[in-house]
Parts: sequence; C-alpha cells; structure tokens
Amino acid sequence: MVIPASSTEYLHVPVAAPAGTDLTGSPVKIAVVAHGDNPSEDEWHTAEWADGAARLLIGPDGGALTLTRSTYRVWISVDPPGVENIVRLAGSLTIN
Repeated sequence: MVIPASSTEYLHVPVAAPAGTDLTGSPVKIAVVAHGDNPSEDEWHTAEWADGAARLLIGPDGGALTLTRSTYRVWISVDPPGVENIVRLAGSLTIN
C-alpha cells in the first residue's frame, strides 16, 4: 500500500481466523516500524476490528502515529482466548 504522508486514514490489516473462531472480541494491536527487527513493546498500538480486518488510524490529523516518507513493515498481534498470542508480519506500507 502507498499513501501520502499528509493523509490521515485507517490502515486496514485483513485477518483470516481459523474456521469457527470469532476474533472480533479478541484484543488486537498493530505495529508499523521502519526497521527490520520485531516491534518493541512501545511500538504496538491498540487497534480495532472493522469488517473482519484490524484497523488503526494513522496520519497527522489525530492518528495513533504520524509517519514520514519511508517504507515500513506492518505487524499485527491478536490475543484470542486460550494460550495463543499470534504475532505476524502482515506486509509493507510505503509513505510518500
């Protein structure tokens, strides 16, 4: 995905749940990082569910974070009921 640095919009991350699993009540977080390491604790932002995807408002007008021109790695963390806490690299985001 490519968006301009001046845009404030939701970053949507699709999530495929295992059959019979409803994740909409599970806590979800998104991290957007410019480095190649796993996100640190302070880089995670609480996201929300919308139409089967996690979303996080980003941008200069009230977003959870404001991004400058660069290419970022987008991570998602879902904590469903049970022992699993799922963390995945979801893709990349280019800000221009």
